[in-house]
Amino acid sequence: MSEYYLSILHGALLTVAASIASLCVSTVLGLLGATAKLSSKRPLVWVATLYTTVIRGIPELVLMLLVFYGAAIGLNSLFEAMGSDFVLDLNPFVAGVATLGFIYGAYMTETFRAAILAIPRGQMEAAWAFGMSPLQTFLRITLPQMVRYALPGYTNNWLVLIKATALVSLIGLHDMTYLAKQASAATRQPFAFLLFAAALYLVFTSMSLWVLKRLNARYSLGTEKVQL
Repeated sequence: MSEYYLSILHGALLTVAASIASLCVSTVLGLLGATAKLSSKRPLVWVATLYTTVIRGIPELVLMLLVFYGAAIGLNSLFEAMGSDFVLDLNPFVAGVATLGFIYGAYMTETFRAAILAIPRGQMEAAWAFGMSPLQTFLRITLPQMVRYALPGYTNNWLVLIKATALVSLIGLHDMTYLAKQASAATRQPFAFLLFAAALYLVFTSMSLWVLKRLNARYSLGTEKVQL
C-alpha cells in the first residue's frame, strides 16, 4: 500500500508544476487581455471581449479535450495538406498547461481590468505629463497599486485553477488524481486513495491562502487596518 501513496506524492509534484505553469500563462494572458480591453483601439477591445466571453462560457473539460484532440488532429491535417510528413504528438503536460492557462487567462483579464479601473486615472495622466512612457507608467504607477486591488480575485482564480488541474488526468497526465484512480482500481479501495488526494489538494489550497493572505496584508499596509 505504501508504494501507492508514494506514487501519489510524486504525482502531487507534477500537479504543483502544472498549476504554477498554468498560473504563469494565465497571468501573462490576463495582463495582455486587460490591456487590450482598456485600449482605445476597437479591434483589440473586440478581440479581448470575444476571448473573455467565449472562454468563460465553455466548460474547462470541453476546452481541454478540444485542445488535446481537436488541435492535434487539425494541425496534423494541415501538415498533411501542405505535403509535410511531420506528425504532431501533443504532450499531455503542455496541452494541460496551455489549456488551463488559456482558460484562466480570461478570468485574470477581468480581474486585472477591474484592478486597473480602481486606480484614479489622474495618477496615470500625471505620469504622462511628467514624460513617462506607457510602459514606465505601468511599471511604476499602475502595477504597484493594481496588485492590492487584484489580489482577492487573483487568489480566487488560483484556488479554482489548482483544483482544475485534476482534469488533466483525463488526457493521460500522471498527476496525483490519475495515480489515485490507478491505485483505487488496483486495490479496490477508492476511498482511501481518493481521500488522500483530496487531503493533498486541501494542503495546497490552505498553504496558498496563507501565503496570499500575507501578501495581501503587505500590499494593504497604509490603506486599511490589517491583521498579520
